Amino acid sequence: MAKQTKSLSSLLGDIRSCDACRAELPLGPRPIVAAHKDSTILIIGQAPGNKVHESGIPWDDPSGDRLREWMGIDKAAFYDHEKIALMPMGFCYPGKGKSGDLPPIQRCAELWHSGLLEKLTNVKLTLLIGSYAQGYYLGEKRKRTLTATVEAWRDFQPSRIPLPHPSPRNNIWLRKNEWFETDVLPYLRRRVTIVLKQRPDKKPE
Repeated sequence: MAKQTKSLSSLLGDIRSCDACRAELPLGPRPIVAAHKDSTILIIGQAPGNKVHESGIPWDDPSGDRLREWMGIDKAAFYDHEKIALMPMGFCYPGKGKSGDLPPIQRCAELWHSGLLEKLTNVKLTLLIGSYAQGYYLGEKRKRTLTATVEAWRDFQPSRIPLPHPSPRNNIWLRKNEWFETDVLPYLRRRVTIVLKQRPDKKPE
């Protein structure tokens, strides 16, 4: 369990060296996470895919390209961790299932999320991407389905925005739910722009 007394940099080092799930990981452990004490946006995704596992760079794939487009920012802004923190529900690639990647291993969030969140005191906006992040962090406030949860985005503003996963596998969902592009994305881009311009509260790490 992460200790509250650790600095953020030390905590991140512990996460990146974690091998608690080694026996369950087909490619072995390679925890992917990025954060800074001044981060004002937190993105909580699902788990790294195979490409991200190979590169070690979070959201370094077509899903990341689409997410950046949704947010209205480029790679330079996205990977400026003094502004944006990246914390998946599962830090390591979980392997392939019958229809896409396996679910994130729940132990990651149980071991490390609370410690990280205690250090990220300047976060003003959290993007909850996919059903696993929404289920864990919205709890009973989550709707019956991911579609219903995302459609109810106004219930969670301004501090949280639930989003579908930006994977190309969700192209059919996006075509069926045109309101996402017309209603949610303009608000998302405005909030991202506003929050990125805010100065963090200067506190020691």
